[in-house]
Amino acid sequence: MKEDKFRMVAKTFEGLEDVLRDELIDLGADNVEIGNRMVSFEGDLEMMYKANLCCRTALRILKPIVMFTADSTDELYDYLRDLDWEQFMDSNTTFSVDSTVYSDGFSHSKFVTYRVKDAIVDHFRDKDGSRPSIRLEGADLQLNVHISGNRVTVSLDSSGEPLYKRGYREAQTEAPINEVLAAGIILKTGWRGDSDFLDPMCGSGTFLIEAALIAANINPGIYRESFAFEKWKDFDKDLFEELYNDDSEEREFNYKIFGGDKDPDAIAIARKNIKSARIEEMVELRCCPLTDWEADTAEGIIVTNPPYGERLRPDNLNMLYKEIGSTLKNNFQGWHAWLIGYHEEQMKEIGLKPSVKIPLNNGKLECTLREYVMFDGAYSQFRAEGGSVASEASEKRKAEGPRKVRHISDDEWKKDSRKFNRENGMKDKPHGHSKGRADNRQRDERNKSREDYRFRNEGNGDKFRKENRPNKEFKRREDGDFRRKEERRNSVSTVSYNPKNSKGPKLPKESEQVINPVHIRKRKGNS
Repeated sequence: MKEDKFRMVAKTFEGLEDVLRDELIDLGADNVEIGNRMVSFEGDLEMMYKANLCCRTALRILKPIVMFTADSTDELYDYLRDLDWEQFMDSNTTFSVDSTVYSDGFSHSKFVTYRVKDAIVDHFRDKDGSRPSIRLEGADLQLNVHISGNRVTVSLDSSGEPLYKRGYREAQTEAPINEVLAAGIILKTGWRGDSDFLDPMCGSGTFLIEAALIAANINPGIYRESFAFEKWKDFDKDLFEELYNDDSEEREFNYKIFGGDKDPDAIAIARKNIKSARIEEMVELRCCPLTDWEADTAEGIIVTNPPYGERLRPDNLNMLYKEIGSTLKNNFQGWHAWLIGYHEEQMKEIGLKPSVKIPLNNGKLECTLREYVMFDGAYSQFRAEGGSVASEASEKRKAEGPRKVRHISDDEWKKDSRKFNRENGMKDKPHGHSKGRADNRQRDERNKSREDYRFRNEGNGDKFRKENRPNKEFKRREDGDFRRKEERRNSVSTVSYNPKNSKGPKLPKESEQVINPVHIRKRKGNS
C-alpha cells in the first residue's frame, strides 16, 4: 500500500452494500470489499473527500487508526491510554466518541464510550496535567469505536453528521423515508435518468429529490454545511475546494420527474424541500389521489413507499393496495413499478406478480422491495407470447448471484491488525500487556476515575439531554475561500423544459393541479 493511501470504511444500511461498492469503484477506490452494513476500501485524501461528497448510499466514512483485541473494558482502557494520540489531537482539541458494540464481553456501548473517553483524557493528563474537553456536538475530532466479539477498531469519523443528512430538507411529513435508503432503492432499480420518473405518494419528496440528483449526477454532499474532516490537522482546503466546486460530471436530464400526494400539506412540504435543493425545473408536483395518474409515454418508472399502517394509518389499507394494483395494471402498461412494502398480506392485495423481491430494512422494519413489470392482458398470454417480467436490473442481480461477505478467522484478524498498526506507526502490544505494567496504585486511580466519570454523567444527566444542549450554527466559510451553498446550487446545468410538451404521466384536466412553479437552475458562468 502506498504511503499516501490508507484504509477506509463506508457504513451503510443492510441490503445496500452492493450499491455502495459500485459507487466507490466508480469513484476510483482501490481494494473495495463488501462487509456487513459496510464496505471497506483504500484511497488517499482526495478519495476520502470524494466519498463524503459523492456517495449516495454511505451513512458515514470512517478512517481506522488502530485495531486490536480486548476482552474487557480495562484492557480497552489500558491500550487506548498508551496510544499516541498526539498524531491526531492535543489537549486543546475537543472530541466525542460514538461506540457500536456486538459482544458478550462488553455489556453496554455507553460504558465503552465512557472508558474510551477516560483513556484519552488520562493520556494527556499523565503527560502534562492538561486534558482535552469532551463535546457532544460539533467536536473537533469525532471518534468511532467498533467492537465485534473481542475485535476492536478505533476510527476517525470523517463525516461528522450522518451523510443521510444532506442539508436540503426544510420540513418533513410524519414518516419520511431516509435519504440514503431512498437513493439506494432508486439505484437498485437501474434507473439513471433515462425515462420519466413518478412517485404518486411522494410525502415530503425524498424520492423525487434523490431521483433528480441521480438523473443530473449532482453530488449529494454539496448541500451540507460541513464535514468533520475539515477540522483535521491534515485538511487540504485547496483540494477540497476544487472537488466541492467541480460540476464537470453533471449532466442534462431530458425527461421529467413527477410527484403527487392527495394531502395538500405533504405537497407543500415537498415543495419546500425541492426548492431548497434547487431542482424545481426537474420536478413537477400535483395534488391528487393515486388513481388519477396515468401514463402518457410508452415506458417509465414508478418508485414509491406506500403506508404500512405502522405510523401512517389510512382508513382502509387493503383497499389502498388494491387501488395501487389496479392503477398500475390499467394506466401504466410498459412501465416498471418498484414498491417497498412491509406486510405480506397487504402486498398480496396488489394482485400482480413481482419480477423480483429484495429484502431491505426501512428503519427497524424488515421490508421487501418489489418490482412489477406492467404488460397488457393476462399473464399466461403474456408468457405464451415470449414476454418476461424480469427486467435488466433483476437479470443482472441473478447473474451476480448472492452477495458475498468475507469472514476472516481470529488468527487472520490479529495478523491483519498487526500489519495495519505497523503501517500506521501504531505500537502493537501483546494481548494482556497492561497486566504486567500497571501497579495497584495506578489501577485504583483508574477505577476511581471511572466511577467519578460515571457519577458526573449519571448525577447530572439533565445537562446532557438533547433539549438542554447549546445550539451551534455551522457555516461553510466566512473568508470567501469557499463558494456559498446557495451559489453552488445555482451553478448546475440549465435544462430546458416546456410543460406543454411533457410526455409524462397525465391527469384529467379537471383534477390537475400544479403546485410548484418552475425555476431554471443555472450552471456557473451563465447569466
